[in-house]
Amino acid sequence: MECIYDMIIIGGGPAGYTAALYAARAGVDVVLLERMSAGGQMALTGDIDNYPGFPEGVDGFTLGMNMQQGAERFGAKTEYGEVESVDFSDKIKKVVTPYGTYSAKTVVIATGANPRELGISGEKELTGRGVHYCAHCDGRFYKDKTVVVVGGGNSAAADALYLSNLAKKVYVVHRRDSLRATKIYHAPLMKAPNVEFVWDSTVADFIVDGNLKGVKVSNKSNGNGTEIACDGVFVSIGRKPATEFLGDAVELDSNGYIVADESTKTNVDGIFAAGDVRTKELRQVVTAVSDGAVAVHHAEEYIMNF
Repeated sequence: MECIYDMIIIGGGPAGYTAALYAARAGVDVVLLERMSAGGQMALTGDIDNYPGFPEGVDGFTLGMNMQQGAERFGAKTEYGEVESVDFSDKIKKVVTPYGTYSAKTVVIATGANPRELGISGEKELTGRGVHYCAHCDGRFYKDKTVVVVGGGNSAAADALYLSNLAKKVYVVHRRDSLRATKIYHAPLMKAPNVEFVWDSTVADFIVDGNLKGVKVSNKSNGNGTEIACDGVFVSIGRKPATEFLGDAVELDSNGYIVADESTKTNVDGIFAAGDVRTKELRQVVTAVSDGAVAVHHAEEYIMNF
């Protein structure tokens, strides 16, 4: 007979595993579907020093594994496989993976958001071979070398600061004339003797001779082009929501995020969106965790009236 869960959670990041913890602890029959490993994007983060309860900070991988263990302690089930499509048209919801179709009364979508690419020629081929999206993951390969960080938000600033302790030289290429990052990053970056800012500029092309040798930078104000010799490029220009598999199953905004307010309810009854994947003002581990708990609260109400 077909197994019908009370809840399917798609995504094993902080939102997903918090939802799994709250659901399993409340006696909800729940399965969590994760395509890679616990923690999601958080697992690729080195030190997280703004998550409550860890006065010395904690690395993202460890925190993700702890969240998984906490949920599974109460009986949450984890299955590995990337979700290919969904069908939310009936009362019983369907979630399709390469290994089978799962059915449930409710679904919590917690797939997060992935790094946004520059979108220039050769980027995919150079990924992992000179072009990177996680400084804490790959920065160690560039000790005493020259790197370029692209972006000006909090992630880019944090990446540049981290890399300044490893690399010989760090160029920060930003399309504006000042950082968008919060002020806590400004002073340390400005004081770092090996950090140089390239304002009002974008990376137009890669310079490749077998391996990455540098980047071509275009100034937005005057159109002038310059070349920066470097060994590696770290792209930190924002993220894109992991919602491609949804099709038109739920309402998305113009940027592809799931339209859902603080209740986490979507436009489809029984479907909830938690964490970075939904429309929200602040995307942090702590807000994702909050969403996971809220989603289960409303999902329980829905299940009781099913």
